[in-house]
Order: sequence, then C-alpha cells, then structure tokens
Amino acid sequence: MDLSNLTNTPGARERRKRVGRGTGSGMGKTSTRGHKGQNARKGHKQKLGFEGGQMPLVRRLPKRGFNNARFNAKALGVNLSSLEKFFDAGAEITVESLAAKGFSDNKRPKIKVLAVGNLTKKFTVKVPCSAAAKAKIEAAGGTVA
Repeated sequence: MDLSNLTNTPGARERRKRVGRGTGSGMGKTSTRGHKGQNARKGHKQKLGFEGGQMPLVRRLPKRGFNNARFNAKALGVNLSSLEKFFDAGAEITVESLAAKGFSDNKRPKIKVLAVGNLTKKFTVKVPCSAAAKAKIEAAGGTVA
C-alpha cells in the first residue's frame, strides 16, 4: 500500500442534494416535486402498488401455482446439551415430556433432536433425531426408537 493506491470511498465526493435553495440551483421553486397534485403536497404517502384508484396490477393478474410455504412446518431443534441439562439419566424423551419441560410450542409441532453439545447420561429417545445425534446418544449408552 502506498499513496498511489489511495482512493476515495464511493460517494465521499458527491454533494448532498439541497432542494428549495433558489432558482439558480436548478432545484428551487417546486423543489423537484413537479407542479401541484397529490405528489407535490407535504405528508404525501401512498400505499405500495397504489395506482390512483385503478385496479392495481397485482389484483388484475390471476393467482397461479401452489406454494408449500404455508404448510411446510419447520422442525423445532432441541440440542443434546439441553437434554443433558434438563433430564435425569434413564429418562424417556418423548414429545409430551419435551412439551412438559417447555421445549415445544403449539406453533411448531415437529421436534428434532440435534447433535449440539456432549452427552454423558443414558436416554431413551422416541423423537426424530439427526444421524449425528443418534450416534452420540448410542455412544453414551442410550437408545433411539
């Protein structure tokens, strides 16, 4: 790096647009707002896609296709470190036992055990697990049903 490589950051030498500072500035009188009308008034704010009362383009076009996002419920991840912390050794881990401990909510009924953290206790897990979580549970002497 030397002085020949130094440049300004983009936009550093561009001056701010100052409107309403006289006719000589080129942005005086109407301050770039045009003449009269709704758009020239202060406080003007239209809804996105508003077309002056005309039926908006979004509503003129037909709905097409299917989007699964509404029905595709993501699984709620539960880490092994959390199971280690909140459950006693030999516990049976089910959807109901996790809900009783406050892990799941009604918004996401699917639950999946993830392999984050270490496990020293034996558990009987009756919830879907990742492959790495299953390996860690079985290495600790537990079972995955």
